[in-house]
Amino acid sequence: ESVALITDGRFSGGTRGACIGHISPEAAVGGPIGLLQNGDLVAIDIPNNKIDVKLTKKDLTQRKKAWKPPEPRIKTGCLAKYAALATSADTGAVLRW
Repeated sequence: ESVALITDGRFSGGTRGACIGHISPEAAVGGPIGLLQNGDLVAIDIPNNKIDVKLTKKDLTQRKKAWKPPEPRIKTGCLAKYAALATSADTGAVLRW
């Protein structure tokens, strides 16, 4: 209840206190949430629908340059196809055909 939950994924069972889910673009595609590190301060302004990380543009730029996409955990089968075809939530979370 004293810590907010901010995630680019689902948060079943984690809905106590401030919870912000389905942040996009997701970390896996280079979204800003993937640049955060332990200890970073994040300001949440619920009335104005705004989330800000308390880092300089220089810090964020350096982290973005060092960022590498994660290796897919599942490389074959239906889930691999889904991961390759599904778009981010910020573009509608639809399948590309």
